[in-house]
Amino acid sequence: MADYRLHYAPDNASLAVRLALEELGAPYATRLVDRAAKAQQGAVYRAVNPAGLIPALETPDGVIFETGAILLWLADRHGRMAPLPGDPARGDFLKWLFFTSNTLHLMLRMSFYPGKFVGDDAAAQAALCATLRAWHAVDMTLPRALHLLDTHVAARGPGPDMLDCYLAPLLRWCALYPAGGTAWFRLADFPALAELAARMEARPSGQAAARAEGLGPTPFTAPRPCDPPEGSAT
Repeated sequence: MADYRLHYAPDNASLAVRLALEELGAPYATRLVDRAAKAQQGAVYRAVNPAGLIPALETPDGVIFETGAILLWLADRHGRMAPLPGDPARGDFLKWLFFTSNTLHLMLRMSFYPGKFVGDDAAAQAALCATLRAWHAVDMTLPRALHLLDTHVAARGPGPDMLDCYLAPLLRWCALYPAGGTAWFRLADFPALAELAARMEARPSGQAAARAEGLGPTPFTAPRPCDPPEGSAT
């Protein structure tokens, strides 16, 4: 019997949770959120996650949403893939997990959906995306965030941990989305993250996730648009 039910859509943030569940070997079931039908905005899904965002995870303790929260809860629940409370390494893990969630993931969402942040003005949307993708900027940008994470990953152990499960899908998205807006990104510019991507796609968890969501044989190092057996990424 499944311990968890993952509400997911292919190649969405739920991919990070799927990777974590596969790594943990935890029995789980899935329920598709049909993005093509805008099911995430409907009453049925909002009864599960009132924020209307993917993923949500049904657990014996209730529903959890927010990707970072789910990953942290799973690590604590299973006692694996993250330092536990009381471990001196816990603070370092938490700061990078939340940096990934609050900075890198958020900036990618802004890049994918600029209209949600600056409205319908095309010039404002273009300016936002240009700022987010700038390589030589004082403020935080996507390249700078990736550089900081690359430095961190290079200095720590090889994992896998919950941060790896979160970063692998985000690296995939940097290379794929939005169509025509990925020229700023080369995985080779971030060697530690490139190694992380290669490790994750070679692991049984990465291979299982790729099969389940139609991600192809190199989902993180040389990704292609998904061709899932059910649902769609957008």
